[in-house]
Amino acid sequence: MVNNLPIGIDSFRKIREEGKYYVDKTLMLRDFILFGDEVALITRPRRFGKTLNMTMLREFFDITADSRAIFDGLAIMDTEYADQINSRPVIYMTFKDCKSNTAESLIFDIRTVILGEYAKYHPILRGNADESILCYYNFFTIYEMLRKNDVSMDFLKISIATLEQALYEYYEKKPILLIDEYDQPLISSFVSDYHERVKDFFSGLYGSALKGQDCLHQALLTGIQRVVKESIFSQLNSIRVYTVTDERYSHYFGFTESETQELLSCAGLELDGQVKRKYDGYVFGGAEVYNPWSILNYADTGQLESYWINTSTNALVRDSVAEADELFHKNFDTLLKEGTARVNANMASSFIELRHNSALWGLLINAGYLTVVSRANGRSMAVRIPNGEVREEFIEIVANRARVSSQDLQDLFQCLFEKDMDGFMDVYRELVISCTSYFDAKENAYHMLFLGMCITLRDIYKITSNIESGYGRSDIRLESLTEARLPEGQGRPHIIIEFKQGEDIERLKDEALQQILDNRYYEGLRGEVLCMGVAHDRKRCALAHETITCEGT
Repeated sequence: MVNNLPIGIDSFRKIREEGKYYVDKTLMLRDFILFGDEVALITRPRRFGKTLNMTMLREFFDITADSRAIFDGLAIMDTEYADQINSRPVIYMTFKDCKSNTAESLIFDIRTVILGEYAKYHPILRGNADESILCYYNFFTIYEMLRKNDVSMDFLKISIATLEQALYEYYEKKPILLIDEYDQPLISSFVSDYHERVKDFFSGLYGSALKGQDCLHQALLTGIQRVVKESIFSQLNSIRVYTVTDERYSHYFGFTESETQELLSCAGLELDGQVKRKYDGYVFGGAEVYNPWSILNYADTGQLESYWINTSTNALVRDSVAEADELFHKNFDTLLKEGTARVNANMASSFIELRHNSALWGLLINAGYLTVVSRANGRSMAVRIPNGEVREEFIEIVANRARVSSQDLQDLFQCLFEKDMDGFMDVYRELVISCTSYFDAKENAYHMLFLGMCITLRDIYKITSNIESGYGRSDIRLESLTEARLPEGQGRPHIIIEFKQGEDIERLKDEALQQILDNRYYEGLRGEVLCMGVAHDRKRCALAHETITCEGT
């Protein structure tokens, strides 16, 4: 295993000074200079290296630092832009940890972050700046307020803009503003239901820092989605938003296949099919990338586990999907059933302010739950779930939607793997009782719920629904993949399920099972096949099952 992996370290300087493994993304500096956006926003999922890249930009441009040693040997130093190292004042703030449950705590967190930048420049300006000049006077006044935690909301709103003005006057060079995870406080305010209390503050804070600032050279923000309606950017015509569908900056967030292969090779691991199914599948602007957080952790432990953690967005996504309308769920069920779906996704606005289906699909894409397969005209996109790790997040979404426990779903499938049908029915009956409110009079409600539960099995089963086999179409067919074996070497059974609905569940369960057998829905399978007829009548359910052995065709 590699002993110097930067697990949990998102400081570029610390990684370089401590000799940690680093995947060279420094040509992003070249592109940042070349593109020359006055204000740019890059939207990417959590855990995809946004903070590391932002600290890289800070260290490269920071006029107060000497960064040549930590950039030695990296790609940017072989370009014509190397001479811009340590050439400008930089204001760097990360709001990734601003996740408070109350408005008061959130404002305190924001104040603390801003104070850090004031404290960085205070000793420099204190010894050299004429405090009678207005911009310096305002700087020192706000600094004392921040330090004593006695700053009013009005002064806090203009604190970033004031810092920009003071640095421009002092260095006679326009500063660069970097705000990492700018939308994390906004997401937290929505999740914890106090957004109305803080929305005007954030409009003032970001608006004053970004709108019409003649003393600002460039600004770069990162986050999940663009917030528009709150007037943060509404009057800023020059902002450029780079979503996950844009080619620019596409390969700087996440690991490419060659970068992943090199890292795993150093760790004595292979980039095989199982690793690809687990962590690959993201497409950013045409570039295929792996989740860097997961790959680093896999390289560290050698265990093919799920490492993707996205807590703040999880709560927003789960609740939003559960509350979405029938049209959204129609496309969502298609996604679960077929693996892909064509949706209308708005990538340039935020679901936290525009609670429309198109914005919700945009959130799922920008947050890393879905990836874009192809685009048609306008907002029409074909999307899919990128990999096995993300599918495990979908089981939480499905469970939340049906108001059941994700652990119960896992127990349910474990019983199926072991052909423990009594245990299966014990769990299944409890699930049906728990989520009766989910069901309506639709004939396929149980079918779609079970199909949603199956979403995390795609790494070990080929899942099809209403696909013709034998002499008809089975409701759900789970074909065990040959690579997916139990620890003791015994293959998991293939599973075929047929659903019936009506009052006489004892008769209907037998009819469902017989339909599987008569129509040979198992045609083409080889090995053990667990055939299941499931009948429902609201809270009541019954099961008939039979295990057969097929020789295949």
